Amino acid sequence: MTKRINSTHKVDRRLGVNLWGRPKSPFNTRAYRPGQHGQRSKGKPSDYNIQLQAKQKLKSYYGNMSERQFRNLFRKAYKKKGDTGENLVGLLERRLDAVIYRAKFAITVFAARQMINHGKVKVNGKKVNISSYLVSENDEVEIKDSFKQSIPIIGATQSKEREVPEYIIADHKKMTAKFNKVPKYDQIPYPVQMEPKLVVEYYSR
Repeated sequence: MTKRINSTHKVDRRLGVNLWGRPKSPFNTRAYRPGQHGQRSKGKPSDYNIQLQAKQKLKSYYGNMSERQFRNLFRKAYKKKGDTGENLVGLLERRLDAVIYRAKFAITVFAARQMINHGKVKVNGKKVNISSYLVSENDEVEIKDSFKQSIPIIGATQSKEREVPEYIIADHKKMTAKFNKVPKYDQIPYPVQMEPKLVVEYYSR
């Protein structure tokens, strides 16, 4: 087991959910938090704890985002017109690592980030090695020619764990994907319930 996989499993148990819906998550067989008191029931959580948990779930789902990065995205979402929660998840889904993950070019969001950092991805024909790069509607993302026959990438495209959502048009033969539109919350295939409204409440305290 790699350090990265082990870390994701720790996140699952700490948050008390199978966050990415992975079949090998230890939470599938141990549906409780780690530690000697993990199976004990707790009292009613405070509003703050509920909001914090919602924030931690959403932030953790998109990989190793720092608190500063996540807060900055929230501020950007807050300044946009419309519902702040919807704006926030839309911005998160526009991140290049999220698009690579949704297009099934990587088996996990962490693998997607590694691909980008190693220069394997182009956006509109230009190499982009910044995971937090925000893709716009109708942008085309492509795996560089020298990596299109990569076994991990091909394996990810053939995985049956999840499907490509409707807001991304992926061509796994050409290894390209078009970001068709910014999704709404109910269009995003989260394996667990996310609560962006509680995240907004957390940062609005």
